[in-house]
Amino acid sequence: MNKWTRRTFLVGAGSTLAACSNGIGNSRGARIDYRVELALKQMYNEIPGSRDLADRAAGMLVMPTITKAGFGFGGAYGEGTLLIGGAPVDYYTVAQGSYGFQLGLQQFAHTLFFMNQKSLADFRASGGWQIGADAEYVFKDQGDNVSVDTTQLRSPVVAVIFGRAGLIVGATLAGTKYTRVLR
Repeated sequence: MNKWTRRTFLVGAGSTLAACSNGIGNSRGARIDYRVELALKQMYNEIPGSRDLADRAAGMLVMPTITKAGFGFGGAYGEGTLLIGGAPVDYYTVAQGSYGFQLGLQQFAHTLFFMNQKSLADFRASGGWQIGADAEYVFKDQGDNVSVDTTQLRSPVVAVIFGRAGLIVGATLAGTKYTRVLR
């Protein structure tokens, strides 16, 4: 015997609405891909040699906008796309937490270049990947001329940080966790 109450109706309606927002058919992935396209154009314009780096990489994870805020405790968050052969294959979020002397708000973009198939496969196989000491960093501060010399890079992962805006001390990727998501 089925007796419809307000509670069963609300549970049923809530379940139906939750199923409708499962990400299939929404435009969130397309919006991320568009932002990634813009970020790549900006990186190629700001950092000479980054296009050559992209051509040599087995894959690259582009995070077009990461927002970082801190007041004693700090955190950062962003969404991006893993590109292999120039095509989007997966979506990722990036999250970071920190504690210490910090104050401010900043936005920046970054791209992780996986320079060999092993580093790319390790990244894709992990449930949640953290950037480690084996990554090489390239920063572009305001007023500085930075280029990527691909003949000098020996690291399996190269991180290029660009498009910085706002005021906070440093933009580091240490302690940053990347997690694959469905969009």
